[in-house]
Order: sequence, then C-alpha cells, then structure tokens
Amino acid sequence: MKPATVDEYIAGFPPDAQARLQELRAALHAAVPGMGEGIRYDMPIVALGDEYVIHFAGWKHHIGLYPVPVMEDELEEGLAPYRSAKDTLKFPYSKPQPLELIGQLVAALAAERSQPPT
Repeated sequence: MKPATVDEYIAGFPPDAQARLQELRAALHAAVPGMGEGIRYDMPIVALGDEYVIHFAGWKHHIGLYPVPVMEDELEEGLAPYRSAKDTLKFPYSKPQPLELIGQLVAALAAERSQPPT
C-alpha cells in the first residue's frame, strides 16, 4: 500500500533509517518554518503553499533529495560531494547527515520558489 502521509512513509523503514529520516524532516522544517508537507510521486515533500520545495526519499543505503539544481558558489561547493546525478543528492546512512548544509539548501530553494516569475 502506498503511504498517504509522511508519517506512514517513514514508518515503512527500519528503525535506524526512520531515525535519520525524522532527523532530516525536522531539519527541513527548521530551515523554513511554516512549510507544509505531503506525498508526491510516492515520496515525501516539503512545500510552501502549493509550491513544493524539495522531495526526500529513503533507500537501502542512503537518503536522497530531489530535484536539486546547481546552486550558487559556496553552497554548491558544499553540496558537490553529495551529488550523484544532475539533480540528485545522496546522503549515506553510514555518515553523519550535513543538516546545516541541507538547511541552507532548503532555505535557498524556498526563497527561489517564493519569488514571483520575472
């Protein structure tokens, strides 16, 4: 059965992965207070109103964030070691999550998404 909520999605993982997903979820919400959340394409998202900011997903050996465009200067330098594909970041369960860096990323993406089109 497909999860209908982020809580249901996270509950489908082993305890260690659940803890890491909850840690990431908390960091995303701390970075941009007031964001909502939901499920889109069978993955959790955080959103500002009707605009999604980022998807996250748990896998066997890592957590992924999607889509992540190339960011500006220093932020991109920090993200570079985690890029595994054009718009994908992977954070292995075997290493500490760079929560501050992820928070900076999400804040930057939220700021972009909240700007009116030019």
